[in-house]
Amino acid sequence: MVQIKNIPLKQIYRPLPRQTDSHKVEQLMESIASIGLKEPIDVLEVEGKYYGFSGCHRFEAHQRLGKETIKCRVRQAPRSVLQRHLA
Repeated sequence: MVQIKNIPLKQIYRPLPRQTDSHKVEQLMESIASIGLKEPIDVLEVEGKYYGFSGCHRFEAHQRLGKETIKCRVRQAPRSVLQRHLA
């Protein structure tokens, strides 16, 4: 089951390094500041912890704007699913 939740940025672990396009992040910052986040980022909830593997530009835009939380599409998963994302 998928839920939409506002989750504190500092509670989302991002275990894989991502390269972001600073121009794209700046455009997202302008959009988020004026109309808010349209599309939630996807996170896995594994044993009560949140893991993000996508939405890196939206995540960074929220960080730069000083936002405390980000809207997330949360999917609960067992540790085996997390391991596949990390492989």
